[in-house]
Amino acid sequence: MQLLDGKKLAQSIEKDLAMLVSACNDKPSLAVILVGNDPASQTYVNMKKHACERVGMIARLYALSSRTTQVELLRIIESLNNDEDVHGILVQLPLPPHIESNPILEAIAPSKDVDGFSPHNIGRVRANLSAFAPATPLGVMDLLAAYQIKLQGQHCVIVGASNIVGKPLAALMLNANATVTTCHIYTRDLASFTRQADILCVAVGKPNLITADMVKEGAVVVDIGITRLPNGKICGDVDFEAVSPKCSFISPVPGGAGPMTIVSLLQNTFKAYEIQRCIKGSYA
Repeated sequence: MQLLDGKKLAQSIEKDLAMLVSACNDKPSLAVILVGNDPASQTYVNMKKHACERVGMIARLYALSSRTTQVELLRIIESLNNDEDVHGILVQLPLPPHIESNPILEAIAPSKDVDGFSPHNIGRVRANLSAFAPATPLGVMDLLAAYQIKLQGQHCVIVGASNIVGKPLAALMLNANATVTTCHIYTRDLASFTRQADILCVAVGKPNLITADMVKEGAVVVDIGITRLPNGKICGDVDFEAVSPKCSFISPVPGGAGPMTIVSLLQNTFKAYEIQRCIKGSYA
């Protein structure tokens, strides 16, 4: 069994990005919008801000009151869309209940949608065209590639069908010529599918959902779920201690998919910067 060490890989990618950013005359800039004071969202936003700073990017944090209206938020996004000094825009989810997320995500200019959540980028990802893929699926793909795990012809089973992880990851894996099965809350006899997986990816947020009897010998397992237990321990969707002896590769939680999500966001931001500078004719 070999660990898929996302932390180590992310640190290596950050070093490369820092070198690229240091050679830029002006710095890539990411606008991060946080509405309300949800503790988990605040933690994620701070992690993204610090990651930008580590590689020399500019992180602009817009911390808005929970009373912010949908119209006010749309106006801020419109302003950022038109700001040439902002290259990426990220709205931290979830939003307060009185704000509909879909119109907000749709309002972000596709060229600045570094989260890859807009219908424009979602469609291009599915069509296997150049686009901003969501950070977590992109990070998983880069993690597998770094460990030379081939996808072509492999049976990839994805547990979880969210718009943020499961669905775009399925599209990326299909584009890589894998055979993909997507399971979700209504899937009957989940174990009958997971036992077929050459590569099993789990993104549900249910601690220890995947047990040893649900995984075949030699499988590659990517645990994307993360939950903080009442005792403070961080736990994934896979029973790591029981499952890992059966695996050829497995990602730990924490230290697997999580760091790759953050660094993939940085990669998307730099990509957006490059594209926008090329369009303006000022990027060399």
